Amino acid sequence: VQLQASGGGLAQPGGSLRLSCVASVSNFDYYAIGWFRQAPGKEREWVSCISSSDSTYYAGSVKGRFTISRDNAKNTVYLQINSLKAEDTAVYYCAADRSIIVSSMETPNAYDYWGQGTQVTVSS
Repeated sequence: VQLQASGGGLAQPGGSLRLSCVASVSNFDYYAIGWFRQAPGKEREWVSCISSSDSTYYAGSVKGRFTISRDNAKNTVYLQINSLKAEDTAVYYCAADRSIIVSSMETPNAYDYWGQGTQVTVSS
């Protein structure tokens, strides 16, 4: 499984970005996809997850501003980020797993496959 994250860039506070994670895999719809982020000097932080059945989950710090969705026909998961804040600045990674459970979706080690990351910088 190969994952390609894209869509990051420089945005102003209050702005929006849409990140994409494209997977090179058959049976993409069997996989849960998670998004994590890592700011300089900080640990990798779970942001959101969408299950194979389209259930969505969010970290409290992003709930209401981030929206995760998937298009199985395109093997793609999106992360829409609205009302950007400076503290959203980080490298954003997508990760995939076929057998993740809700209780472990926030744990990086629970995911078998990772993309390379895309940089999001929020600054005026």
